[in-house]
Amino acid sequence: MMTPDSSTVIATALLTSSGFARVALTAPNERLREAAAAELAHKIIAALEGSEKPSDPRQMTLPL
Repeated sequence: MMTPDSSTVIATALLTSSGFARVALTAPNERLREAAAAELAHKIIAALEGSEKPSDPRQMTLPL
């Protein structure tokens, strides 16, 4: 069951997912698209279950 804040959790999970996952959804290669979709699905499920690991503070964020 979706709670009112579920959309916020999902949006945050999408925005904090790896750049690979977000960009590869549009790749012309089917294998890359499937891998990206699976990674995003895992990220969203982890966020909804509350088992998402915090990102490593040493990881540099790069704007797209």
